[in-house]
Amino acid sequence: MIVGTAGHIDHGKTTLIKALTGVNTDRLKEEQARGISIELGYAYTPLENGDVLGFIDVPGHERLVHTMVAGASGIDFALLVIAADDGVMPQTREHVEILQWLGIRAGAVALTKTDRVDQTRIAEVSEEIRQFLASSALADIPIFPVAAHLPQDAGTAALRRHLHEVAQHLQPRRDDGLFRLAIDRVFTLAGHGTVVTGTIFSGSIEAGDHIALMPSGATARVRSLHVQNRAATSGHAGQRCALNLSGIDKDAIKRGDWAADPRAMTAVTRVDVELQLSAGAGVTIRNRSPLHVHLGTSHQVAHVTLLEGNSLVPGNRARVQLQFENPLCTTPGDRFIVRNAQANMTIGGGRVLDPFAPARKRRTPERRAWLDALEHMLDGAGMTALLQTAAPDGLRLSTLMQLSGLPPAALALPDNVQLVATGSQEQDHFVMLSAEWLSLQTRATAALADFHARFPDEQGVDAARLRRMTLPALDMTLWQAVITSLLNEGAILRSGPWLHLAEHVVTLSESEQVLAQQLLPKLATGRFDPPWVRELAKTLAIPEEQVRQLLRKMVRQGMVYQIERDLFYHRDCVRELAQLVATLATEQLPVSSTVSHPGVNAASWRDATGLGRKRAIQILEFFDRVGYTRRVRDTHMLRGGDAVSF
Repeated sequence: MIVGTAGHIDHGKTTLIKALTGVNTDRLKEEQARGISIELGYAYTPLENGDVLGFIDVPGHERLVHTMVAGASGIDFALLVIAADDGVMPQTREHVEILQWLGIRAGAVALTKTDRVDQTRIAEVSEEIRQFLASSALADIPIFPVAAHLPQDAGTAALRRHLHEVAQHLQPRRDDGLFRLAIDRVFTLAGHGTVVTGTIFSGSIEAGDHIALMPSGATARVRSLHVQNRAATSGHAGQRCALNLSGIDKDAIKRGDWAADPRAMTAVTRVDVELQLSAGAGVTIRNRSPLHVHLGTSHQVAHVTLLEGNSLVPGNRARVQLQFENPLCTTPGDRFIVRNAQANMTIGGGRVLDPFAPARKRRTPERRAWLDALEHMLDGAGMTALLQTAAPDGLRLSTLMQLSGLPPAALALPDNVQLVATGSQEQDHFVMLSAEWLSLQTRATAALADFHARFPDEQGVDAARLRRMTLPALDMTLWQAVITSLLNEGAILRSGPWLHLAEHVVTLSESEQVLAQQLLPKLATGRFDPPWVRELAKTLAIPEEQVRQLLRKMVRQGMVYQIERDLFYHRDCVRELAQLVATLATEQLPVSSTVSHPGVNAASWRDATGLGRKRAIQILEFFDRVGYTRRVRDTHMLRGGDAVSF
């Protein structure tokens, strides 16, 4: 169990920790000279069951609240220290408010310096404390009168026994999540190198593991570790841990960073959160309002964008987007507190909903539904709503891992879920409801059937063009998985580059095969200017309609391409023309700076092919039609990576 102190300056927090553990947590010379805590202090004491009880001693000065929050982040138990002579003071109130925003529900009060007052004062202050805490999450926690600087103090002994009993019965944190440790201290140790310390928020770590230092993304290896101030081979969620790292310098890490499983976090600058202001905040939040945000052990200034309403008044709650200047990392469900623009008062807190917040379309119904689904997940309702909201695109497993903080093996996925393999790495796979996966397949085959109905003479359509016709916004790798599954199931077939329904198949009779072998050489000989249907019919002395129908069948088999109604090109010639387009396009600068891909215009294409303007344009329009190029003003631009291949 990790115990964190809280309370006003000079109420005896450090003295109490020394009495409980024998450790003076004021390690800095300045702290010892001035008699006040400036930095976080740490102490440990063994328990009867062999475990270790850890203490984090925080500063009580109002100017050091940012340090206090860094220490309180990740604690299990709050030890609220209140001096009997002073009673409840301003920092007492602020620290209790901070503990509530951070979700701390367990604690005890140490009523210190009781040797300076009489029993009447002790009873009076005890009642004041009960009334003060009555409306808080720490209501009804026990109060222990202590005189910690006195040897063999009975109150201190009673408090120690209580802490040990609570620690031994504490429910351990779930440690099957992705490893995350919030760094609150960085230093070098002679003969060892870089050391970081912090509380493990989730997961576990072992010596030899490789971790990421976030948000920088730098990696390091865990050479060795200490848990609760003892050498150990592994550390688990809820424990204080010191990691001795190799492969990274101390100056590359700072308080506020995370040591994490490389799969656990992504650096972001926009975070959607649920924010509640204190009733006594004394400030109204509007768009672009600056706030000091304390999240984990980090402290940054963020500007607010309201996701609902036009303002947030004291005592109310709303969803907002926090926009940070510098990258940071977080996971849905992480708690945070906010202080006003002057950083002299805590005014509220909340929890993170979405660490991947968008810069646009923040108030759309789809966006609200997505945040609703995240709230349901955080409240224990599972991931079904999340996957339904993500449909039909599904979610990458890597994204789902970062939203839940869990590795694939620990994800409690619904029974009606489809895991779609879209890459060599498991985390690249897509997770979606089975009904949505079936919907994607159905929409693809329906679009193909529609294409056959509109263009019965064409063999089919390439995969890239079918995607643009059906689901242009769908992730390319997921679309490829849809097509692969349909091909494997035999629902569609592939003839060369063309996809078509299984029933849309053309076979040539023996006589047609003989005639086809006569037509192909004549089209190939014509190269860029092949004969028209009427010319072929005249040469072979057969009806035009017979030639026309046979050539359309040959199109379906991928032997020829139809440029115009009665103009067919040999497939090798079309491949040559496609290569010429690509070569010519890359030799020319884009006509407009707004165009992302090179292209050709009719004049340059006419000159390159040696054809007349009309025929040159007919060929370019064919390439546009099949999706090899797209027309932008007077230029035919090469499409990107999803273009049809000849």
